[in-house]
Amino acid sequence: MHAVEPQVTVEIAQQLGLTPDEFQRIQQIMGRVPNFTELSIFSVMWSEHCSYKNSILWLKTLPRDGERLLVGAGEENAGLVDIGNGLACAFKIESHNHPSAIEPYQGAATGVGGIHRDIFTMGARPIAALNSLRFGNIELNHTRQLVKGVVHGIGDYGNCFGVPTVGGEVYFYDCYNQNILVNAMSAGIVEVGKTVSAIAEGKGNPVFIVGSSTGKDGIHGATFASADLTEDSAEDLPSVQVGDPFQEKLLLEASLEAIQTGAVVGMQDMGAAGITCSTSEMSAKGGVGMRIDLSLVPTRQSNMRPFEILLSESQERMLIVGKKGQEQLLLDVFEKWDLQCAQIGEVIDGGRLEFYYEGEKVADVPAESLVLGGGAPVYKRDYTKPAYLDEIEKFSLSKVPAPLNYQATARQLLTSPNLVSKRWVYEQYDSMVRTNSMSTNAPSDAAIVRVKNTNTALALTTDCNSAYVYADPYIGAMIAVAEAARNIVCSGGLPVAITNCLNFGNPYNPEVYWQFVHAIKGMGEACRKFDTPVTGGNVSFYNQTVIKDKTEPVYPTPTIGMLGVLDDASLAMTLSFKSAGDQIYMIGTPSNDLGSSEYLRHVHGIIYSPVPHFDLNEEYQVQQIIAALISKQYIDSAHDVSEGGLFLTLLESAMAGGLGFDIETDANFRKDAYLFGEGQSRIVVSVKPENEDELVNHLNANNVSFTRLGEVIAHQIIIDEENFGTIASWQEHYHNFLGSLMSH
Repeated sequence: MHAVEPQVTVEIAQQLGLTPDEFQRIQQIMGRVPNFTELSIFSVMWSEHCSYKNSILWLKTLPRDGERLLVGAGEENAGLVDIGNGLACAFKIESHNHPSAIEPYQGAATGVGGIHRDIFTMGARPIAALNSLRFGNIELNHTRQLVKGVVHGIGDYGNCFGVPTVGGEVYFYDCYNQNILVNAMSAGIVEVGKTVSAIAEGKGNPVFIVGSSTGKDGIHGATFASADLTEDSAEDLPSVQVGDPFQEKLLLEASLEAIQTGAVVGMQDMGAAGITCSTSEMSAKGGVGMRIDLSLVPTRQSNMRPFEILLSESQERMLIVGKKGQEQLLLDVFEKWDLQCAQIGEVIDGGRLEFYYEGEKVADVPAESLVLGGGAPVYKRDYTKPAYLDEIEKFSLSKVPAPLNYQATARQLLTSPNLVSKRWVYEQYDSMVRTNSMSTNAPSDAAIVRVKNTNTALALTTDCNSAYVYADPYIGAMIAVAEAARNIVCSGGLPVAITNCLNFGNPYNPEVYWQFVHAIKGMGEACRKFDTPVTGGNVSFYNQTVIKDKTEPVYPTPTIGMLGVLDDASLAMTLSFKSAGDQIYMIGTPSNDLGSSEYLRHVHGIIYSPVPHFDLNEEYQVQQIIAALISKQYIDSAHDVSEGGLFLTLLESAMAGGLGFDIETDANFRKDAYLFGEGQSRIVVSVKPENEDELVNHLNANNVSFTRLGEVIAHQIIIDEENFGTIASWQEHYHNFLGSLMSH
């Protein structure tokens, strides 16, 4: 074995993130003590990031079947959904949290690059990107620097790669001060039957590494992503990869062209754990092994040791299994695109991964023992109800004073960075490239992306209010799914499937694991109700910061990336009021509810309060009604009530149309709850006067709760006959406030 390796001990195993029991289990699998390279292979493949060892038992309870699904959850690099016209959409969301917290620009950029590779390795061309971002207190200079780095990283990579960023969300809470969350989503289009699987098959078939050279960046990155962030984490900078979007663009075109040659058996992105991950997962899936010569891997640093070559997470690389005898077809394609394509080994029978370096065998490991569903460990963790929930149960609405001046309170509410426009962020992204986005200039609750040469459009959204999930993980996760579906329905789409990014603290903390288990239960129940199966995604544990021996987990953040389909893109619905004189209605039931609202948090400083009112059956009924109203073309706009309550919903619809509104509140409810409460399952619509009777008759016939709020007017905001000023004054503040905070 290779002479430079340290002697393997249980202490070395623990340094690599393995437990003593896991070290013992590895020795049983191997029938001997592994060498350092072999131990390194196990350490990354058995890390939480790759093996899901603390989450897979619960993930398997999520619904995975749907009539439009073409592959099951976890079967491929991304979910695949039939969208009609002989086409399918591949889509997925993943996290890049720890790298982005340490090196925000490259961490975010490589997160975008990695998720796009998951899409085009399946043979799909990425057409849209979204993201979900969480930062700490924006008043902190540290936070502003992280925001700038992440936004520039996402923008630069996406803009150079040529895929538009069409949607996303940004939140600011103190719990993310050190451990930010960067979740990136990609969606692509492929002809049904033209996809490529991440599989190795056929004894003697050649194995190629294509794309960039392999360097020392990202070694043990999967292990790094499976550990707590501490004050010393910046010393782990080699764990952060470096991205090259121009190289990725070449890799995209070359990969899609290589697939068309018919010479590709299987292909997989080289993400977490690099060559180790790709060789083991592709081999295990095909029930075969590989013989790999690491000396043949193109490297960009000299004297790289075998374990460094195996574990490097250098970006813009793929592993391809080709067809024996057709090697030249693949070599010619990659040469045309000026990319390296090096044959580094071949498929073998027997299911073992044999790695050689300079003629010497440096590792020999059974592939099946490394992977999820194979030999990777699976744990059932204990969990206990978090103590902070006792504080939430003490909340009393009667102790919250009503505002003395509602206009002043509304303006104060709009000094929350969570409620104002994220224009400062999204103007740094290119949303227009490839000219498919339909919602750039006509905003909808979800992003609408046209599928070229068809009448079809995709509706895409990312959603999760982590404050709701913190207050009640079960209902909060349900709301995340429901709001995603609501956004798609309000845009004219049919919700079809989800991908998720489950961001939580340390799974060994019983209170964190309680949050995780209950969030999974709530998510599963909501997905079954909306018939939106889970196609895949990822779990990101250890999102917390250790400062002076005190561990602070982030809010539980199960981000939902949802795909919807508009079979007729002409029926896309926007959120803007269209004409003065149009009538404004609220579909759904108001309530005396201020739970977990931004109003309570930002105006009253109340952190502990219950989750907002939510009833899953009521939500489903409201969404069904909105879908019918859009298909019957009874309404002219639809916008859901979410953060900021009814007031912000009305304000956003008015600003988008350059109009105002005149409404009355209901004296049966607290006025602050009516205007600023975030009770769910409510949607504001506008209707032409000549369609009003049809609208009301349809709602009455279907026994749906609704309220006539008032009407669209020009320029002014009037609530209960009080003039709140011109829409222009609100618009200027709404669009510019975040930029002014970022310029401090």
